[in-house]
Parts: sequence; structure tokens; C-alpha cells
Amino acid sequence: WEFNSSFQQPSAFLMLGMPGLEALHPWISIPFCALYLTALLGNCIILFIIKKTQSLHEPMYYFLSMLALTDLGLALCTLPTTLGLFWFNQRSIAFDACLTQMYFIHILSFIESSVLLAMAFDRFIAISRPLRHPSILTKATVTKIGLAIVLRGMVSLLPIPFLLKRLTYCGKTELSHSFCFHPDIMNLACADIKVNVFYGMIILLSTVGMDFIFIVLSYILIIKTVISLATKKECLKALNTCVSHICAVLVFFIPMIGLSMIHRFGKNVPPLVNTLVAYTYLLIPPALNPVIYSIKSSHIREALLRALRRKSG
Repeated sequence: WEFNSSFQQPSAFLMLGMPGLEALHPWISIPFCALYLTALLGNCIILFIIKKTQSLHEPMYYFLSMLALTDLGLALCTLPTTLGLFWFNQRSIAFDACLTQMYFIHILSFIESSVLLAMAFDRFIAISRPLRHPSILTKATVTKIGLAIVLRGMVSLLPIPFLLKRLTYCGKTELSHSFCFHPDIMNLACADIKVNVFYGMIILLSTVGMDFIFIVLSYILIIKTVISLATKKECLKALNTCVSHICAVLVFFIPMIGLSMIHRFGKNVPPLVNTLVAYTYLLIPPALNPVIYSIKSSHIREALLRALRRKSG
């Protein structure tokens, strides 16, 4: 590989697919195509239904729209490099293109974490203050929350590409995945990466870590509120409105925590395990979230059925 003489940066990185299963990449691409198709179609349908159905113009579904947009972005960020590698063995990605992809992947991950926190707050208000819910979470308030979420992700991660650009890379250019990930890139450097490690850890803990803690606290308060309800039927009805959100939280946070731990502490973890956890983290939530909400939300299900009837009619 050619190197930039002033910064000692590689002109490109090499991406990996499934370590040890390179001959099976065309077959492995089939489930990946199914996941990408589900993510793209599912989230587009969710957005279309919410936009066209007046009864869904309320905070819970505004936040769901934000989640669907974020999931669409995550899927589109990794789709070109992943399918390019599996279909055409296109392993090379330019240095700057890699940093750009990494920046957007991390921004969208942070945004998804924040949106899940906002949805937990929405569920808490809806259950504990049902009569004041529309006046607390107005359309203007939801818009401000959305803008704050995007701004927080963009600003907190802005130094990361510059911190990577200042490093010296001396030969090894092979990434662990078919996309660019901050710990993966910085581990290829032969310079001191303490600043990158420290900043990455601080940002992760102060954003995604805090989001997770506040989501847990929200559910502790929700459970306390639900327990105080008069009848068992009311308790179950209240908790049922949270099932989709709990599933989305688990589907997002479990692989993310696993991937972060593997990159920082899992030096002896087999490469295939690392790769599978990474794909689970970036592909499963965008594909599963629209399915979860379509199955669990009767309002979305009914709106979808009405739209299908109109099409067939």
C-alpha cells in the first residue's frame, strides 16, 4: 500500500468478511441481503404509515419515526461495503472514506441510544402522568429533543476522525469487519493511542452508558407506578405498552456492549466471534425493530392493514 509521507497514513484499508469462510461469501450474502431488505423496507413502511395516519401523530410514534430513520441510516452506512465485499470481493476502502463511514456509523449508534432513552421517558410520562402527557411532550418539545439528540452525537464524535488522522500507521491495514469501526482503526496504528482510547471510553460512557443507566431508572420508576395501579388488568395493560421498547433496547444494547468489550479486552476471542457480534450489532436492530413494532403495536398493524386494503381495492 502507498503511504502519505507527511502523516504516514495508508492510502486504503483492507476489509474482512467472514474469517475462514471466504469461499462461502456468495452464499453468506443471502441472509445479509434478507436482513438489509427487511431493514430498508420495514423502516420505510413504518415511516410511511406514521406520516399518512393522523391518529399516529403523537409523541410515541414521532420517536418511533426517529428510530426508523436512524435504523435506515445504519443499514445504508454498511450496505455498500458489506455487499460489495461479499458479492465482488471489493476489499479496499480509501482512508478518508473509511473515516467518513466510521463517523456516521458511530453518530447513528449514539443517536439510536438517545432515541431509545427518549422513548423510555415517553413511556414513563404516558404511564405516570397520562392526562398531562400531550401537554408535556408537545410536537415542538419532541422536535427540540430530536435536534438535541442529533447535535449531541455530531459534536461528541467530531474529534474522533481527527484523532485517527494524527496517528502513524506502519504497514498493517487489515480491518476486522466489512465496515470501519473506531477501535478497529486505532489498533492498526503503531503510535501511542492512549488519547484515542481515553476519549473513546469517556464519550461512550458519558453518552451510551448514561443513556442505558437512565433507561433502567425509567423502567424502575415505571414498575413502581404500575405496581400502584388498582387492578392487575391495568398493570398488564400499562406494561404491554412497553414490551416493544424493551425488546428494542435489548436488541441494541446487548450486542453493542459485547462488541465494545471484545474490541477492548477480547484479545484471545476468535476473529469469527468478533465479526458475528459486529454484524449482530449493526444489522439485527435495524431489521428487527420494524418487525417488533409491527407485531406489538395494534395501531401500526391496523394502519398497515388499511393501507394494504386500499392498495388491493
